[in-house]
Amino acid sequence: MRVILACLLFVGLVFAKPDGYTTKYDNIDLEEILHNERLYKKYYDCLANKGTCTPDGKELKDIVPDALKTGCKKCNEKQKKGVEKVLKYVLENKRADYDYLEKIYDPQGIYRKKYQAEAEKHGIKI
Repeated sequence: MRVILACLLFVGLVFAKPDGYTTKYDNIDLEEILHNERLYKKYYDCLANKGTCTPDGKELKDIVPDALKTGCKKCNEKQKKGVEKVLKYVLENKRADYDYLEKIYDPQGIYRKKYQAEAEKHGIKI
């Protein structure tokens, strides 16, 4: 999925390496992170510049601009599905968090416009 905050994707989903993002986090339990307020908040605070980042959170934060710029081109299919899951959850359950992150990572709304049609194809209303 090539949606905004593919990144987000604060779940340690994707971390940079030259030919793509590493797969070492592909089997993490996204549901556990999304439904555990302490874990979720740690990633969110890192991405939102509201707290310190764990090493994996910092790596994730560092790749967000690239993932947005390239449409998650370096993501594999499992990572894209994970991004879709996270994005849907955040938009449906933590809308204020999404809006705050969007102001940081897409202040001019460039990526919102670029990925809106693709998001809608996946049932995601931005």
